[in-house]
Amino acid sequence: MPLINYVTRVQFGFGELATLKEELALAGISRPLVVTDKGVRGLGFLDKIEAVLGKELAGVYDETPGNPNEAAVRVATDLFKEVEADGIIAIGGGSAIDLAKAVAILAAHGGALKTYAVIEGGLQKITAKTWPTIAIPTTSGTGSEVGRGAIVILDDGRKVGLLSPFLVPKAAIVDPELTMTLPPVLTAATGMDAISHCIETYLAPSFNPPADGIALEGLRRAWANIRKATETPDDKDARANMAIAATMGAMAFQKGLGCVHSLSHALGGLNPKLHHGTLNAVFMPAVLEFNKAAPTSVNENKYARMADAMGLATGTDIGAAIKEMTAAIGLPVSLSELGVSENLFDRIIQGALADHSHKTNPIDATADDYLRMLQASY
Repeated sequence: MPLINYVTRVQFGFGELATLKEELALAGISRPLVVTDKGVRGLGFLDKIEAVLGKELAGVYDETPGNPNEAAVRVATDLFKEVEADGIIAIGGGSAIDLAKAVAILAAHGGALKTYAVIEGGLQKITAKTWPTIAIPTTSGTGSEVGRGAIVILDDGRKVGLLSPFLVPKAAIVDPELTMTLPPVLTAATGMDAISHCIETYLAPSFNPPADGIALEGLRRAWANIRKATETPDDKDARANMAIAATMGAMAFQKGLGCVHSLSHALGGLNPKLHHGTLNAVFMPAVLEFNKAAPTSVNENKYARMADAMGLATGTDIGAAIKEMTAAIGLPVSLSELGVSENLFDRIIQGALADHSHKTNPIDATADDYLRMLQASY
């Protein structure tokens, strides 16, 4: 039977960063290591944390790369041990939060990070020893602040998922004020990531009606506000809606994702400079077209329900609408625009077939199916 589990405390609203001290106490963290990146530091967000906590910070790791990798995890883990931290505050986008989760695993369990990858059978190796984290997102995309997984590039180049209920942050502080300075291109890309989560998890075939309801409402909010948030960055209502939509998408995707993510994980591992959310936007139309062939017992008029949530006419081609929106908010709409060579297709397909998201697509995709999706996205 499916597991339906919602456990994360979420502090949501403008100014909620002020609850950090309370949440650390509830999580049993007295010497937190902050995991972040240079951009977040430059925006002064660390100053805000220090204003709340005073001198309670054990240390700061601010070298998180655009796509977290095993080498960075090792360095941050060494710092965690050196400063004798007993928990982590992750502040930033999905990269910083995912890296923090990987540190929480490695600092507790040791060994090579690949040991804990779900495709390596690592799920059962992540235990309650995992160090606690508090997650503070500064983007509205991955929803990693409430997710049970982290995506990390291993030393061997594979982009893998680390999944465990012990990775769910003890609390998420979702303060839309921290997203107000996000540049338009990142607002657009992270927003499309949130939309892809809501769509893919809604289409995933496992039984989880609460997740379906959350995904549809998250899709409604994100679709109605992504363009406004991109074009009018200081619109507080649009920012708040994008922030909660991102959190909702991740609450829901315990159901599983699908071929959009298996493709973007595979290509992102081959070229870490490509933004995950942009890749999801590029792949969504082709995958949506492919998934139309899912049995009625799986689809259950889901395309019509998504169109309704998006304010589209019944029967509208959702993939075409997504492509139009992607262009309207200033993102590339094809792999060729991203400079991706067709010579990579075989390696992308190999990675997609091995990815954990591949298994929860509503249709079991073959190598030929993936090739057609790549060609349609080119």
